[in-house]
Amino acid sequence: YTDNELNVSSDKSQEQRMLLVESGSQEVVHLENEIAFNEAIIEEREEGIREIQQQIGEVNEIFKDLAVLVHEQGAMIDDIGSHVENAHAATGQGKSELVKAAKIQRSNSSLTCLLLVIFAVALLIVVVVLGA
Repeated sequence: YTDNELNVSSDKSQEQRMLLVESGSQEVVHLENEIAFNEAIIEEREEGIREIQQQIGEVNEIFKDLAVLVHEQGAMIDDIGSHVENAHAATGQGKSELVKAAKIQRSNSSLTCLLLVIFAVALLIVVVVLGA
């Protein structure tokens, strides 16, 4: 080989090395960009997961509040049921008292009529005796 051929061969080798270095650096840049993109996706997913965790916590709080309300309303419903039963018993007792009062009123009215008849007969006897 001549010097010229060696120089050309050396230049080609050097060019190939430069191309390989440039190609390698481009690949490194590409990999770095891909890593940055993947990290951004990971961060976005983690943020989404944090939001979901917060929402689950809020839903949990809502269900706890709902459980307290249901428990309190259950006690209120029991109280209402008790009041309805008491009202039913009082209504039955009131009905029997009204029936008893109606009987007493009828008997008092009969007694009043009897007393008026006796008074009228006594008055008639007094008038007849005084008039004779």
